[in-house]
Amino acid sequence: MLATFGVGEATTASAEMLFPEKDELTFGFIKLTDMAPLAIAYEKHFFEDEGLYVTLEPQANWKVLLDRVITGELDGAHMLAGQPLAATIGYGTEAHIITPFSMDLNGNGITVSNEVWEKMKPNIPTNEDGKPQHPISASALKPVVEEFKQQGKPFNMGMVFPVSTHNYELRYWLAAGGIHPGYYGENDTTGQIQGDALLSVTPPPQMPSTLEAGTIYGYCVGEPWNQQAVFMEIGVPVITDYEIWKNNPEKVFGITAEFAEKYPNTTLAITKALIRAAIWLDENDNANREEAVEILSKPEYVGADAEVIANSMTGTFEYEKGDKRQVPDFNVFFRYNATYPFYSDAIWYLTQMRRWGQIPEAKPDSWYDETAKKVYRPDIYLKAARMLVEEGLADEADFPWETDGYREPTDAFLDGVVYDGRKPNAYIESLSIGLKGSEKIKGTEVVGG
Repeated sequence: MLATFGVGEATTASAEMLFPEKDELTFGFIKLTDMAPLAIAYEKHFFEDEGLYVTLEPQANWKVLLDRVITGELDGAHMLAGQPLAATIGYGTEAHIITPFSMDLNGNGITVSNEVWEKMKPNIPTNEDGKPQHPISASALKPVVEEFKQQGKPFNMGMVFPVSTHNYELRYWLAAGGIHPGYYGENDTTGQIQGDALLSVTPPPQMPSTLEAGTIYGYCVGEPWNQQAVFMEIGVPVITDYEIWKNNPEKVFGITAEFAEKYPNTTLAITKALIRAAIWLDENDNANREEAVEILSKPEYVGADAEVIANSMTGTFEYEKGDKRQVPDFNVFFRYNATYPFYSDAIWYLTQMRRWGQIPEAKPDSWYDETAKKVYRPDIYLKAARMLVEEGLADEADFPWETDGYREPTDAFLDGVVYDGRKPNAYIESLSIGLKGSEKIKGTEVVGG
């Protein structure tokens, strides 16, 4: 039975001292700027303030990271939002993973090679200054994909993991522009069934070199690996995920349900430290971001040049070389309730798993709600937040105490489609490309309906 932290408790908890049941912890992360809350909680001694002695370890890839959390080699980790959900429903590695803390909003981009960019440019309207109008639709890429197909060349693109935000964002962008990104089948985990563009996994730090080698023609990844392509002059970021879905949820902090059950005080202490780190990263209109960039540039964290990390982390984003634009919310760590684990965020990922065949059978709306509540744990989050408020370390007004865990419906997507987390099946039906109703993949065909 999982330990229960009632939401009611969260609003009345006193600031009593927590005594962590386990105080020596090892957390994993991937070398991306959105691991920042972990680095800041460590460097600013927020973990120590909670009686925790933490070691941070970079991991080779997302699969290794998840496996090590499951085996207990890692106590927790910076995770793709889809990982706890996929593990809990048994897609890929099966294990009950929970998240009491969302790490950030936005932070990703889609980059194409210079060759592909030159072919896309004639299809993109320009502003008065001659620069491309943003956001750029994948419809500008469609003739290029068709040209490659006519030449018998597969249009290969990279994303970081089959259940990553990046996979779903790249698929969303492609599908909104009329390019089919492919389905997953029961015995086909490539995700390339019927695909016009063929997506495959490439670890984030290897994206630029893989693009440069010509193995892929574009990719979706977090920072600093889009800006790295600009600095290397090998590719052009064409769109950010902020433009695909404004203020979309990104990474989460994941632990096993067993860990939360066995170490409830430790779980609260971790959550408190991470909330403090997120507040620090966003406070005073991002005043601490330059310092954060210097910390993240250290080899033990992201290990990229500070100049590259700063290109997006300090509120700007560079598309073509020299075309740097203001994107103040490219990385959001605390504002807009970024750290609260909303059920509706979880459900969006589940709808995309269903849309592309990773969830092979239709599920009722109630299943989406129940699954989200198994994984996303706002009860833990609010109890930690209440303790910080009582301690004078956070402001009461900064937390959504009264929410039922669902964001209001939004049309803040590239294509204007409305998403309501309370009605997942209706949302799936509204998307132009993808499985609907009782459709499923049989072999290489869509059947049912």
